[in-house]
Amino acid sequence: MNSTKDYILSSIKENKPKEEHAYPHIPTFDKSTKPLLEEFKENLLLAAATYHNVKDADEAQKLLSELYPDAKVICSATPEIKGNKNIYQISDPHDLEDVDVGIIRAEFGVSENGMVWMTEKDLVLDALGFLSQHLIILLDPTKIVRDMYEAYNYVNLDKNNYGCFMLGPSATADIGAVMVRGAQGARTLTVFFM
Repeated sequence: MNSTKDYILSSIKENKPKEEHAYPHIPTFDKSTKPLLEEFKENLLLAAATYHNVKDADEAQKLLSELYPDAKVICSATPEIKGNKNIYQISDPHDLEDVDVGIIRAEFGVSENGMVWMTEKDLVLDALGFLSQHLIILLDPTKIVRDMYEAYNYVNLDKNNYGCFMLGPSATADIGAVMVRGAQGARTLTVFFM
């Protein structure tokens, strides 16, 4: 007697269309004419995130100290900014539970919503993006695309096991319709354009 699984799979094979069908055409939508960086910044602020224009790594390191003077544990997944917790010496994601500030370089940003795209290679340990109390995202201002239609051309999921779009700090308004930041992740998100 065949299993239910075998029955389902054989039914799918028997009823598979005989001819190939082209993917549906994706229409072209009217796009904003605002400069990408300007639109990205506006939408980043709408998502309760902040940003700073930073000329180099030295200025970024100084700004980090000014923004988070009480931070005891800083973990950086980037070569540009140094932290005091080495992410490359951590194998258990739980060891990131004490991170005050996590620093990650995003691959690109999306101007229509102020999101950034990061993969497991950028995060080094995925938990860095979710257990850190505060996140600093480094973003090259020339690596911003207009919308999600463009963004999906750059996510390269065939070359990455994991990737995520991140928008602003963690927030929820599920309980009593009261906005709470940092409930499931970072309390603040700051983009350093560098």
